[in-house]
Amino acid sequence: MTGHHQTLALVLFSGFVAVTLGITTWVSRRRHGSAEEFYAGGRLFSPMENGFAIAGDYMSAASFLGVTGLIALYGYDGMLYVVGFLVAWLVVLFLVAELVRNCGRFTLADVVAARMSERPVRIAAGTSSVTVSILYLVAQMVGAGSLVALLLGRTSGAAQVWTVIGVGALMVIYVTLGGMRATTWIQIVKAVLLLSGTIALTVLVLVRFHGDVDRLLVTAARRSGHGDAFLAPGLKYGGSWTARLDFISLGLALVLGTAGLPHILSRFYTVPTAKAARRSAVWSIGLIGGFYLMTIVLGFAAAAIVGPQAVRGSNAAGNTAVPLLALDLGGGAGSTGGTVLFAVVAAVAFATILAVVAGITLASSASVAHDLYASLRRPHAEPRSEVAVARVAAAGIGVVAIALGLLARDLNVAFLVGLAFAVAASANLPVLMYSLFWRGFTTRGAVWAVYGGLVPALGLVLLSPVVSGSPGALFPDVDFQYFPLQNPGIVSIPLGFLSGWLGTVTSDEVADEAKYAETEVRSLTGAGAV
Repeated sequence: MTGHHQTLALVLFSGFVAVTLGITTWVSRRRHGSAEEFYAGGRLFSPMENGFAIAGDYMSAASFLGVTGLIALYGYDGMLYVVGFLVAWLVVLFLVAELVRNCGRFTLADVVAARMSERPVRIAAGTSSVTVSILYLVAQMVGAGSLVALLLGRTSGAAQVWTVIGVGALMVIYVTLGGMRATTWIQIVKAVLLLSGTIALTVLVLVRFHGDVDRLLVTAARRSGHGDAFLAPGLKYGGSWTARLDFISLGLALVLGTAGLPHILSRFYTVPTAKAARRSAVWSIGLIGGFYLMTIVLGFAAAAIVGPQAVRGSNAAGNTAVPLLALDLGGGAGSTGGTVLFAVVAAVAFATILAVVAGITLASSASVAHDLYASLRRPHAEPRSEVAVARVAAAGIGVVAIALGLLARDLNVAFLVGLAFAVAASANLPVLMYSLFWRGFTTRGAVWAVYGGLVPALGLVLLSPVVSGSPGALFPDVDFQYFPLQNPGIVSIPLGFLSGWLGTVTSDEVADEAKYAETEVRSLTGAGAV
């Protein structure tokens, strides 16, 4: 990239960072330091505000960079990510949003622990939530590194490393100083920027092809080198039985995983009522749905205009398809329009990463402090001490995410998020569903449901082609691959539900009917909700 690209993009990066730090500083002077303020922003956000914040939290680097890159490289099969990400919100809207808002206070463990023995349940749910959050954070770090590698040149490995470290430092600052209130406003600003940038690019693409979508698809298929196969199922997830099972596994993970993501569930605690939580979900579905429809256009446009070879040449995983498309739509390399549009898109992508990592870091630090720490020291843990632990936890989580992000920097960000969704669907969703809808569910069942999904999911990933035994693996020079699929969801999700059932039916504990009745009434009516 030319010096003009670098200068303008860095100026826009700096501008967004300055604005978000200003928001964080302003909020930090007005908060009171209570747990409710730090974790839930005082529960003062309107449904529209929270809907925009949820959209800003959900539309991550995986969506803007990773999904468009996969569509540009694999056509129809890349588009399957879009379907999974969007359909997942029906599960959230109809099964999760209101019930979670009524039954919990700050975290997933609050919902489950309401009718179980608190300590083992909180430790299990807290461990799972932190694990999912770190996996999701890694994807954002990889997106940041890919973006800066494109901006400064592929040989700038040191710049990529320092970018990942810088993003990690910023996310710790946002969370420790501003808490949920600052994080929410950062996500709202980011959602507006991302939607505006995506709309602008989509309009330019349609103008380039005179509104003829059929011509866009035909051109993409021709340039892809695969012909009509580019527009049909099977280019990535067809052929062998393992590829087809991988597709089923990915679909299960994407559709079921959203309802188990800690940073999404925590957003429903920031509104005052369950009705507001439902309306937040409706707002977010509208915003997210419109965004994903546009990413389909951008993905095929990157294939038609930039070409898969150029996309792969810039980043093997396809993470830089959208910035390259913006460069071409603006007039090409060296042109003023191309420089401006490229810099704007790069800045929007960077803003996307910063906003998402702030939300994930807050959710994971809340799990550490409110669930893990508080479950061990609940008699002595005052709200202020719990908040202090959350701030320290944010720093520790940032360090882990930075290290893993540097290790996985050559993987596609949408693919990495698919792994996080698989773990969330395997460990968090079973215990949440059983707690809300099964009268006889016990403490042993809850603990087994979490670990029965979490351990197999992580174990299968470690034994999969993602980690070893393939050219694109984290460790390509060694081979301890024994599980043939890249996504573990098809095995680990049923195991999570099965473990929860088995733990319950083999338990000597008798489910507390009174507590279940109280939970049921609270979840359905909101009576007694915080």
